[in-house]
Amino acid sequence: MTVIEAKVHRSSARNARMAFILTAVIVGVLSAVVAAAYWHPIVALFVGALIGVPTGGLVWLLVRIWPVIRLLWWWTPETLLSAGLLTGWVQLANHTPTVVTLIVVALVVGVPAAIGPVRRQVKAWGWCLVVRHRLRVCFAQFIIANQSGSLPLILWARPTPVGERVWVYLRPGLSAKDLESRLDKIAVTCHASTVLIERAGESNAAYLRFDIKRREVLNARVGSPLVDAIDRNAPVSASPLMVPTALDLPDVDAPTITLPSQGRAAGKKPPATTANGSKPAASSASSLPDDDTSDWI
Repeated sequence: MTVIEAKVHRSSARNARMAFILTAVIVGVLSAVVAAAYWHPIVALFVGALIGVPTGGLVWLLVRIWPVIRLLWWWTPETLLSAGLLTGWVQLANHTPTVVTLIVVALVVGVPAAIGPVRRQVKAWGWCLVVRHRLRVCFAQFIIANQSGSLPLILWARPTPVGERVWVYLRPGLSAKDLESRLDKIAVTCHASTVLIERAGESNAAYLRFDIKRREVLNARVGSPLVDAIDRNAPVSASPLMVPTALDLPDVDAPTITLPSQGRAAGKKPPATTANGSKPAASSASSLPDDDTSDWI
């Protein structure tokens, strides 16, 4: 089984070589310049070489083993958990009788399996370990499809009431927009219902937060407390409940309201002439003889 691909090997070797050359030259020159202030220039060159070459070798080693460090980081929780369980088993088997060892193992395994909340918590944290590797498989497939890019750093994960939340730091080759168009594929790979992606930091577009949803927690029926506030002995109203079926005004049974005449007799016509025999001036109020402005005030 290939642990690290040949392409990754070649890329890390090329990057390590370039890092060694750049680090050795830069550190050597700077060290020689500083040493020239105290010793002869030729001695300063040797001092710079003695400082630059080891420093470049250290950088070469870090870059060269970076794929291995990244692989160990992916399996760090599983490695620590396995080492702790094996160490505890060995110490327990060496310092206790067989019967006591079996009883302790039965309690350690059986009690969490029998208690519901503890069992659900163990299962939730187990899914966090599984999701980290499933996301890595997704990213590897996306990089192969794009024919470019580097695997991102899957930082940590924790359970949520609906699933898991994972923090990821992207590297060149992937972006949040690319991943948003592939959320359905990520959900299928993680054996989840849906997946949401948000930026975990406003100042860095590479720092993302994945919310993996497996279940719906808001689908339970909740009883309303208003039912208990109703008096069961209260009499029921005898009047039937009329539900309106239309909004047409002619269907509304409302009484007709007639405004009484104010300040004048009904049917009285305005005078045709004034006291001096001239016709009154035309106005908007006189154009309607039966209308009185006071009726609208």
